[in-house]
Amino acid sequence: MIYILEEKCIWPNNINCIDLQKNNMTLNKDEIKIVFGLVALALLTRFLPHPPNFAPITGIALFTGFNFTNKRLALFIPLFCMLITDFFLGFHSLVPIIYSCFILISFIGFKAKSLSLITVIGASFSFFIISNLGVWYLSYPKDLNGLISCFVLAIPFFFNSLAGDLFYTSLLQFSFNKIKIQSLKTN
Repeated sequence: MIYILEEKCIWPNNINCIDLQKNNMTLNKDEIKIVFGLVALALLTRFLPHPPNFAPITGIALFTGFNFTNKRLALFIPLFCMLITDFFLGFHSLVPIIYSCFILISFIGFKAKSLSLITVIGASFSFFIISNLGVWYLSYPKDLNGLISCFVLAIPFFFNSLAGDLFYTSLLQFSFNKIKIQSLKTN
């Protein structure tokens, strides 16, 4: 079953898109697999034990922002993954800040020329700065010592976050490129 999700396909030049209704483009079977695969990856990795902050959500936000021509869907997927998992794991006071970070990271993906090392580091660093400013504002004394303390204590989480972002962004982009090549070969 194919659902009409948006106006555009995620493939460049609408390769393999099936038009089910006039003026509406739909996701083809490969695209639906990618969307469900991203959601499944996010759900599994957030529910299974993992090192703190070693998660795929930044990679998913970068990947969808970079590869999906439908930018609304690109923004929706990482937020949907977070919302579903936070429903089970618990919401917290930083949710608006964290979700805003993933919107920003999707925008980084929109504007990126490639998913390079610099792009991933920039996305990871953006998340680190913004999320820890939120932690500082909500949980630490509002002075220079509180700010320094917050960021120093967050450094180990940054390394895990960066490692996860590099790993998952690379995994997603490599897999996507393989699927695109296979799709082009079958046409």
